Amino acid sequence: MAVVALAGGLGAPGVTTAALALLMTWPMPAGHRVVLAEADPDGGAVLPGALQGTLDNSRGMRNLAIAARQGQGQLVEAFWRQLVDVTDAGTRDRLVLPGLYDPAHASAMEPVWRPLAAVFAGIEQHGHDVIVDLGRRGAVGAPGVLAQKADAVLLVARNTLRGLQSAQVRLEALRESLGGATELGILLVDQGPFSKEEVRKHLGVTVTAVLPWRPKEAAVLSDGAEQPRRFESGELMRSARSAAVRVQELVAIRRSRLAPPSADAAQAVSGAR
Repeated sequence: MAVVALAGGLGAPGVTTAALALLMTWPMPAGHRVVLAEADPDGGAVLPGALQGTLDNSRGMRNLAIAARQGQGQLVEAFWRQLVDVTDAGTRDRLVLPGLYDPAHASAMEPVWRPLAAVFAGIEQHGHDVIVDLGRRGAVGAPGVLAQKADAVLLVARNTLRGLQSAQVRLEALRESLGGATELGILLVDQGPFSKEEVRKHLGVTVTAVLPWRPKEAAVLSDGAEQPRRFESGELMRSARSAAVRVQELVAIRRSRLAPPSADAAQAVSGAR
């Protein structure tokens, strides 16, 4: 399974909306889970947005700072207690770890990001996937370890001139931070005039997937707006399903690249010598 981080740049490229779209369309084998962790140091958006304030702030990222002081075991237990089920059926297979409700609490999280990255890696080994919403600046600074430890990092960008300029600056920082150890791609929000190929050439990074610019459909995810007719089969969610598959393929490429050679391959290399 996978740990995938989404990051943005200046403006509002739609990181949380894209993360929620992936969460709700992520393909999973039976018995597995996918968790969206809001790790944006500027604060979480799911509770007041998609969930329209129906839950209070008693659960979320801030509580992990207290548990982390008591050791990794306590952090793991606290992590599972903080999760919110966002499925209508209550199946608890698509879960959200709500982010900070006050950005002033971000400084208290600095010692937590690294052990939290280990938690994500641990649950991934049990067949669960993690989507990490890093917001516009969480991929740098202390929370940046979550990007460094992910299988793949997707920079969410709009194909407008302003969006691409912002993405270019953020990509330079990500390349330096990640050092080539993590797969890097673009999750493009198709709002502007530049084609997928033009974006790839300009930024020098593969466009992993494209989401359409559909404000009414996106508002369901960002603000809990009333669902339009056939929302689940609409263009945004259809594209999100395709994007989720492409992201999993990106992770598979990384796993294949990092995997040790098989016994047959090793024997073939030895014999060639």
